[in-house]
Amino acid sequence: MSLTVEEAVGKSFITQLGLKEVNSGVSTGLEWRAGDGEVISSYSPVDNQLIGKVRTATREDYDAVMDKALAAFSTWRMMPAPQRGEIVRQFGDKLRKYKDPLGRLVSYEMGKSLQEGFGEVQEMIDICDFAVGLSRQLYGLTIHSERPLHRMYEQWHPLGVVGIISAFNFPVAVWAWNSALAWVCGDVCVWKPSEKTPLTAIACQNIMAEVLKENNLPEGICCLVIGDYKVGEMLSSDTRVPLVSATGSTRMGKIVAQTVAGRLGRSLLELGGNNAIIVTPNADLKLTIIGALFGAVGTCGQRCTSTRRLIIHDSIYDQVKEKLANAYTQLTIGNPLDPNSHVGPLIDTDAVAMYNNTIAEAKKAGARIIVEGGVLEGEGYESGCYVKPCIIEADEQYDIVKHETFAPILYLLKYSTIDEAVAMQNDVPQGLSSAIMTTNLREAELFLSHKGSDCGIANVNIGTSGAEIGGAFGGEKETGGGRESGSDAWKAYMRRQTNTINYSTELPLAQGIEFNL
Repeated sequence: MSLTVEEAVGKSFITQLGLKEVNSGVSTGLEWRAGDGEVISSYSPVDNQLIGKVRTATREDYDAVMDKALAAFSTWRMMPAPQRGEIVRQFGDKLRKYKDPLGRLVSYEMGKSLQEGFGEVQEMIDICDFAVGLSRQLYGLTIHSERPLHRMYEQWHPLGVVGIISAFNFPVAVWAWNSALAWVCGDVCVWKPSEKTPLTAIACQNIMAEVLKENNLPEGICCLVIGDYKVGEMLSSDTRVPLVSATGSTRMGKIVAQTVAGRLGRSLLELGGNNAIIVTPNADLKLTIIGALFGAVGTCGQRCTSTRRLIIHDSIYDQVKEKLANAYTQLTIGNPLDPNSHVGPLIDTDAVAMYNNTIAEAKKAGARIIVEGGVLEGEGYESGCYVKPCIIEADEQYDIVKHETFAPILYLLKYSTIDEAVAMQNDVPQGLSSAIMTTNLREAELFLSHKGSDCGIANVNIGTSGAEIGGAFGGEKETGGGRESGSDAWKAYMRRQTNTINYSTELPLAQGIEFNL
């Protein structure tokens, strides 16, 4: 039996998260504009029930929001960074308060398992904690000058308005990765969420609005503009937005990158992934099966870090294939709000069509199906978005293996030497996440060396999926090259300035030039 909206997310959907039957998708943080654009409806892939409607933004709405953001920046940037960190700390505490209803809404609107919905909100909390500490550590360098009685140093200044374009698969966490760091750096944010998951964004905006009101802060620090690709084009082409952080497909990222570069702005891109795990003869097979299983089917294969390829040594190929196929028989596919479900639905029927087309293309190319896919029907599957995770035995030469399909499809590939395996791992256009399963030190170190993985993330004895917020997240090649979250990713949200101070009575000039004045 399908769950109703009230049964799925509880009364908190209305009362705690501040959502309505028809919502405005345009906010300056404290106020909601009526929104003059078209109305979009958010249907849950869980049961195809209408969750709510959203009025989208027009050009006029966008410009009004941008005016508020620019005005807020002049105030926000002058607040000391630790004080900005205090605001982010309060936002993190609000997320702790709303973790249950927000996590349920993420699960219901996007379709990921309830555990993953809660986990996504926890990622938001974690990045807030990280950002609070960072607010006291925006370090510059002191540099020795070649001129006597001179001092050089560098410092970091806020950029201004940061545009954030996020994707449906992590509807709130990736926004938080960007906004929490941008805020402590002194920037203000304008967020364009995926039109497939607008209500989670509105809920987050309502939560942040409580913090802004309680601290008597101006509107414009945290802005929301919901709409289709046209809103993304507005952000990308707007010279008032020095940085656009975009998460999504490689196709979308190339458009954003070209548009932003055309006005000499900055872009931070987190795009496609075609992630592989290399399984060597020295692998711990228990760890291998767990890592590959979660990597391939978690979020129904709709993570940018999802495992798409398993590159297995020929000496253990059949053994790994058998164990993995057996593990797939133990998966429970169903309502993600049921804690017993391992796999929820794909985001919509367009995603289902892509899944079906990919399997058909693989069969046409001659690939062998190890675990059959297909769309589930019957009670509990009425939305038409539930599919069976599929395992396909493929050849590295198949063109389809080089492409990312946002669905639970895993390709098995065979190798003979470790160099061959690394070359196979790198032989795709994308370069986000990678892993090797081995207890052999030499194999592990080779994988992490200059001649090893060419991805932004390289793991040993853990899967490709998931990342801790303490490390910089991002990838190479068609993944975009951006870095978010931990380490020194904060530098993307600031501008570097080199300063020289002369405290002598002389002014030495370059190349020994002198003026006899």
